[in-house]
Amino acid sequence: MGSTSGENTTPGGVGRRDLIKRSAALGLISVPTMSFLSACASGGGDSSSDNDTQGKTSKANPFGAQKGSKLDVVIFKGGYGDDYAKAWEGDYQTKAGITSTHTGTQEITGKLQPRFNAGNPPDIVDDSGAQQIKVDVLYKNGQLLDLAEVLDAPSVDDPSKKVRDMIIPGTLDAGMQEGKIVALNYIYTVWGLWYSGKLFKEKGWEEPKTWADFITICQDAKKQGIGGLAHQGKYPYYINVAIMDLIAKTGGLDAMKAIDNLDPKAFVGSDAAQAGVEAIYEIVEKGLLMPGTNGLTHTESQTRWNQYKAAFITCGSWLENEQLKQTPADFDMKFLPMPLLPDSKLPFEAIRAGSGEPFIIPAKAKNLPGAKEFMRRMLSKEWSTLFAKEANSLTILKDGVDPSVKLRPGTQSTVEASKAAGGNTFRYLYTEWYSEMGTAIEAASNELMAKRIQPKEWLKRCQAAVDKQAKDPASKKNHRD
Repeated sequence: MGSTSGENTTPGGVGRRDLIKRSAALGLISVPTMSFLSACASGGGDSSSDNDTQGKTSKANPFGAQKGSKLDVVIFKGGYGDDYAKAWEGDYQTKAGITSTHTGTQEITGKLQPRFNAGNPPDIVDDSGAQQIKVDVLYKNGQLLDLAEVLDAPSVDDPSKKVRDMIIPGTLDAGMQEGKIVALNYIYTVWGLWYSGKLFKEKGWEEPKTWADFITICQDAKKQGIGGLAHQGKYPYYINVAIMDLIAKTGGLDAMKAIDNLDPKAFVGSDAAQAGVEAIYEIVEKGLLMPGTNGLTHTESQTRWNQYKAAFITCGSWLENEQLKQTPADFDMKFLPMPLLPDSKLPFEAIRAGSGEPFIIPAKAKNLPGAKEFMRRMLSKEWSTLFAKEANSLTILKDGVDPSVKLRPGTQSTVEASKAAGGNTFRYLYTEWYSEMGTAIEAASNELMAKRIQPKEWLKRCQAAVDKQAKDPASKKNHRD
């Protein structure tokens, strides 16, 4: 959902490295305004390309990106910053002779909504953050290019293979709408719990593998004047990381798919959903939350956690880069898979992992050849390594980072967790397919964490959101087997 950023956050429109967001569930927090929904309807889906952007095609230049043309690039400047994109653009100018205008911003909707409405969008956009324009909304209004042509082009690193063959299996799914890939979720993200290796060593705490052990540490922390669990209260996307992980790990992939597939028993009637939400509510009832966490933004909560005011926090793997300035040098950030409830169908090592940070090419981009070639190069080892150097994160490219790049402790721990998980990874897609439903579930979680509703009511509200979505005929076009 991808991810959040802490720069100049405001109570209303806050910057973030969501996931939404994302990373996954990346950029998955806020709903587009109604004015945007209605305004979008005027934008058509015909792709147009000015003649001066179309050059000759060749094996090395499959889209005919034209030397001397310009590319309009907009990047969500959140937890990953935008230095990586500036590095890409510099390389693009040197090697392809294509210059760029660069916009780094957290106000994606504010800056881009008028441009989409006027039929004058940028050429390539990192569409993430709290003010992300929801991908399902753009798709429904014919605003997005189908990326099949990019994915079927020859790979920069091995022209005998297609770009899509160089990508970690399953990571394209998050950008799918009705069977088409219309967003490239570029960053390999893992979601779960985080803790300080230094704090755990000092307190003699072991990494908890069961929920009972997790609660024991939270209780011990409370006795010592430390919060158990911190969460980014103003953005319930983050606590849903914990709730939804528990549901998937307890009930297995079937429990996860039931939610994505809008099952009439996705929540009400699901033992796994009941167990997951009751486990999180136990933290609330026993007073094991970090005091005040419900009222804090992501960066406020994360910074207090960096100050050792809580044992754990929920987040995606953009956390380390987002908190660089706030993290003590000896903090030793560590990632932790969600501990297990009794009789869980997935092992402790299982993690929510996949792709976050959706990059899109608008259908009406003026320099379509240049945008497609730019995206093709994003999926080269050279550009993937540039990203890792600048943003301390991994991409969806298989073995995409040069071994010489030294990752920070938190990111390195996600690499180790991914290896330990092996094939035991899972990823929800309702957040990308059904943004309105996702927001309703977040609203229910907000009420739950504030003790205004209890687990039974949370299940009812989430099921109501599923049932409402299932009535939309378009939802039949999305399905997970």
